[in-house]
Amino acid sequence: MEHRKNSKPVFVTLGPRGTNHELVTLRYIAFRKLHEASITLIDNFYDGLSILAAGDADFMVQVAVHPECSNIVSAAHFDHGIHVVDTFISPSKELGIVTRKDVTSPSSIGLQPATKGYADLSLWDEQIAVPSIMDAAKGVLEGVFDSALTAVEVAHDHPDEVRIDVVIGSVDDPWLVYGKQQVSNGTLIAWPDSPVVAQFKGPGGFP
Repeated sequence: MEHRKNSKPVFVTLGPRGTNHELVTLRYIAFRKLHEASITLIDNFYDGLSILAAGDADFMVQVAVHPECSNIVSAAHFDHGIHVVDTFISPSKELGIVTRKDVTSPSSIGLQPATKGYADLSLWDEQIAVPSIMDAAKGVLEGVFDSALTAVEVAHDHPDEVRIDVVIGSVDDPWLVYGKQQVSNGTLIAWPDSPVVAQFKGPGGFP
């Protein structure tokens, strides 16, 4: 496995621009104060592993509810010697179901498979899987399907084209960071001062 000599860390995550992956990776970079870090957007996480393995990037960020997550963890470890090096929780963009305004009875909806359980989709006979919420937004704007489960900002940006039919809100998702140097060394790694510790003790907590 190649190791980059550049001192500026490069992250890879799922594109296109505007995805939750891009947003949350930017948040993570800011939280870690990696002010000179950059992001490369990818079409799938297998490509991301290859980029890391080739030495063209240092870290990869993936939401743990992504349908390929377990396969990516396996491929990272066994095929590339890449490891999960950090985890965190972050809210998503405000989500909802948007529909083209010229459609009164929508029957098709585009959605990223990880979001399928976020709302009752029984009204939509045809459910079309797309790679990201931004692909869902693009599809509904281009008339590929009637509705999309996506960021509600799409309706705010295109008020004459789509309406908001269902408000879902933001979801607190778990996220994984992959890197080339293993950090666990066979031991559990967790945040000692995590806010959840307060729930283990004190009023209403456990003794």
